[in-house]
Amino acid sequence: MGIFDLGDVRHPDYPIDPIFRDRWSPRAMSGDPVERSELMLLFEAARWAPSSYNNQPWRFVYALRDSVGWERLFGLLVEFNQSWASGAGALVLIASKQTFDNGKAAVTHALDAGAAWENFALQGSLNGLVVHGMEGFDYQRARTELGVPDDHDVLAMAAIGRPGRVEELPEPLREREVPSDRKPVSEWAFESRFGGPTR
Repeated sequence: MGIFDLGDVRHPDYPIDPIFRDRWSPRAMSGDPVERSELMLLFEAARWAPSSYNNQPWRFVYALRDSVGWERLFGLLVEFNQSWASGAGALVLIASKQTFDNGKAAVTHALDAGAAWENFALQGSLNGLVVHGMEGFDYQRARTELGVPDDHDVLAMAAIGRPGRVEELPEPLREREVPSDRKPVSEWAFESRFGGPTR
């Protein structure tokens, strides 16, 4: 079981496994290191995500806190994300390859990379780590400074760390440090045609 049990604040409409309900994206991180071996477990979980024709298009670029690459990845973040991600133990950039090895377009490459990211995030939650994905960074600089090839899409970044104290977050973020709810299934799962009713 992960670090959170959100049964009192999140109430699924259907009896899903708590692993899904309990994963969320806090920002409070302690600043303590995340060991390379711990991060590799998350990558191992990502490795087993489903992908079209087993193409496995996901690519991750990472830096551990206090390593040579840390400032490079941290410097890509917008100021808002830097204000809390400074407590992370690792930063990760997620990209995906747009083609198969034969050069043909891999239409579902981003979907597959998203599946790998979800595996990564769930394993982190199960292991007692905070995993927070974000789009608030400079995508073009990430491509250039991290050497992402032109046939890859830069998708997102993530901060990984040990749980921290809410009181140590910047003041405006403290009241936001609560798990969010989700739209009901009926708002986005449609029977027969887009926008149709869900029973």
